[in-house]
Amino acid sequence: MITVLSGGTGTPKLLQGIKEIVNPEDLTIIVNTLENDYFAGVYVSADIDTVLYTMADMINEETWYGVKGDTFITHERLEELSCPELLRIGDIDRATKIQKTLLMQKHSLQESVDIQSRHMGIASKIIPMSNENSEIKIVTDIGELDFHDFLIKHQSEPEVLDVKFSKVKPAEGIIDAIRNSDAVIIGPSNPITSILPILSLEGVKEALKETQVIAVSPIIGNDSVSGPAAKFMKAMGIEVSSLGVAKLYKDFLDVIVIDSQDENMKDALGEIINKVIITNTIMNSSDTKFSLAKKILDGI
Repeated sequence: MITVLSGGTGTPKLLQGIKEIVNPEDLTIIVNTLENDYFAGVYVSADIDTVLYTMADMINEETWYGVKGDTFITHERLEELSCPELLRIGDIDRATKIQKTLLMQKHSLQESVDIQSRHMGIASKIIPMSNENSEIKIVTDIGELDFHDFLIKHQSEPEVLDVKFSKVKPAEGIIDAIRNSDAVIIGPSNPITSILPILSLEGVKEALKETQVIAVSPIIGNDSVSGPAAKFMKAMGIEVSSLGVAKLYKDFLDVIVIDSQDENMKDALGEIINKVIITNTIMNSSDTKFSLAKKILDGI
């Protein structure tokens, strides 16, 4: 049994490789919910939907958000009606979000995701990190911003001074999934806004200490492979490097996977982590995703 801690960009790419090697029924994915919110009347759980679409082979690999080949008739019509949306939501993607919104009138988020997973033919277990609503604020040099305002409206450009988020209770089954796993893989998602919220759940760090944990660094050199992770790490006083990632996870981390460009960090990493795997971590093709997944699973 393998459990993966996931955000919405880097880790889903890795999941494409993992699901080619691991029996999907033996795979559990715990997904960040910190950024979930309502937009244009529908409940948007961006990271969860990205994982759902990835596991169902529906993901738009150009944006790593939404469904490949989707249309945007509703989005464009809303703009024509002077009702512009902050998020550009495709029509098929919107139907998924509407379904989830309706399901959540009678079911928890976790139950709603289970129903959607079955409808999509997904054999793996996808667990939202929490059924409770979270709140995240990005403190910047232009003021305190909602996460999506920072990311989309301001294009992640303001200087980040702090990241604040609320703590929530873990969804049912998360602790057992971690404890019963042969290994837990922390994917190369944003350490601050994707992974740290999961680690902050009651009992998660303690459970991780009881199993083997392998993390893939989302940092190469002194910058993130994608997204504003570097800005968030710097704001939180965490060194923007694979070493900084390792220090963040060191209390429970057994193995760290770093990119070949960071080979010079091996000795420093070896002082705090038992095992360091050096390989190509840039996933820009099916082959590189598969190769990285195999390297990780061979290291377990």
